[in-house]
Amino acid sequence: MTSADAATRARSRLRRVARAVAYGLVVALVVTALAFLVRTQFDPLIDADRAAIGWATDVTREHPGLLRLLLTWQRLSSPTCLYAVATLVCLWVWRSLHLTTRALWAFVTMMVGWNLALDVKYLVQRARPVVPDPVSHAPGYSFPSGHAANATIAATTMVLLLWPSLHRSAAKVAAVAVASVLVLLTCLDRVFLGVHFPSDVTAGVLLGVGLVGASYVGYVDWRPPSPDPDPDPDPTTTTTTTTTTKERT
Repeated sequence: MTSADAATRARSRLRRVARAVAYGLVVALVVTALAFLVRTQFDPLIDADRAAIGWATDVTREHPGLLRLLLTWQRLSSPTCLYAVATLVCLWVWRSLHLTTRALWAFVTMMVGWNLALDVKYLVQRARPVVPDPVSHAPGYSFPSGHAANATIAATTMVLLLWPSLHRSAAKVAAVAVASVLVLLTCLDRVFLGVHFPSDVTAGVLLGVGLVGASYVGYVDWRPPSPDPDPDPDPTTTTTTTTTTKERT
């Protein structure tokens, strides 16, 4: 690699990092502002949250079938289940599609997001909703919703991971639609079970989209360095096979 190539690679790396940091800061500011309103008990937000929880749990309480469906979705949308399936997809993309760095990016992004969502909970330390006649219970803090954040992280990452292999527009639209429905159902599940306020799930979605978006813009133009070619090839060799692996982004 020449010095010019090295300089170009360094500038490209700096641009990627700068874009990722800028994107992450914008989303972090939005989530922080929402967390500030929660911590300072901003009356309009708190009143809206409590009213929504009261109405949603009343609906769930009056429909036992809905409650069973919500509890089932709660188990299916747990981070453990989501990331187990997503990890299998990463392995398939790596082994079958040979998108090695893309699969690695997806897995690392999801694991970082899983831990980050938990860390934010301990920073804000918002108590769970208090419902006179609760329909469900959940441990830990409330803001942001871990189910909503992790569903968003997993769904967004999977769409970006599989995007190069979705050659038809219909397949791309379907992927985005399925991911959106998964996130929406998870958000509604948390509110109608009375274990999260609407602002909790909103923060979870923002955090998930922001994290994956920042990670992706930092990755999207990255290429793994390739070894330098042999500077003194054997002139007597009659057949030379050169394999260059260039991963699609």
